[in-house]
Amino acid sequence: MTALGPTLTGVLIFALFAAPFAVEAQQARVYRIGVILQGGPYYAAIDGLRDGLRELGLEEGKQFVLDVRDTKGDLTSVDAAARSLEEQKVDLIYTLATSVTLAAKRATKSVSIVFYAGTDPVTVGLVESFSKPGGRLTGIHGHFTDLTAKRLELLKEMMPGLHRILTFYNPDNPAVRQSLEIARDAARHLKLELVERPVASVEALRAGLRALRPGEAEALFLVADAMVVSHEELIVDAARAKRLPAMLTSKANVAKGALASYGENYYVLGRLSAKHIQRVRLGAHPGDLPVEQLDRLYFVINLKTAKTLGLTIPQSVLARADEVIE
Repeated sequence: MTALGPTLTGVLIFALFAAPFAVEAQQARVYRIGVILQGGPYYAAIDGLRDGLRELGLEEGKQFVLDVRDTKGDLTSVDAAARSLEEQKVDLIYTLATSVTLAAKRATKSVSIVFYAGTDPVTVGLVESFSKPGGRLTGIHGHFTDLTAKRLELLKEMMPGLHRILTFYNPDNPAVRQSLEIARDAARHLKLELVERPVASVEALRAGLRALRPGEAEALFLVADAMVVSHEELIVDAARAKRLPAMLTSKANVAKGALASYGENYYVLGRLSAKHIQRVRLGAHPGDLPVEQLDRLYFVINLKTAKTLGLTIPQSVLARADEVIE
């Protein structure tokens, strides 16, 4: 056998010792995740994401960091936030809400995006299909928009004498259009008058709530609009001040005085999102990861609020609630 020359021997010895250090360095690299949300109850998804990544063995600050951009209900700020994150070379962007994801996709060129979309991501153009998203996006699809009619039906069941409901929405939000059509059809079916108040900003929402007159509506109702949802506390404060029942989309603010909510748990969807992010982190292409459906729904009733408003919730409705706040 021919003896190895001193130069080749040195190279092999260096490679032998360098390989473990290279693997260790790769494992030690901190994965940077940019997060874009509108604020409010969406923050629960970040809590879920942190816990989900921790359950997968990742420690924040060592294996991953979150760069959170809260646009505070300003949809026009999402573009700038997304561009900034891509310019800073984050490894991935996590977006919460359909409108936020659409804006982030439009504003970026190459960064991977994992999303939560409450509207069908295929019909709005986020992905090509649920099983094979294609492109650089994948994520979780909830039923925020699809549940619009069911929320209205539950509100009517809780208030059989209901005739006039009012909703605020941002007309620039593409996801709103589907939700509004569903709400209009459901209102006609339930013989309800749907009073629509388009508001293009949080300031306009505040002004609209302040301007509510007695008798203008018998209840407040939310359609699928991330801007309005991110400021549910404004809705709850106005409902409490003007003694109006409010039907929300998530549990977070029901305990603060809304009548009820029906929808998804943002914390749960954040935990589910961690699986997609981990797979992308380990090298999977987002376009090859199927979009996951979020099917667990929660119906919460604030019985204390009902009593304060003089409402008697039928026992048949209370029996279907996942939680009753007393």
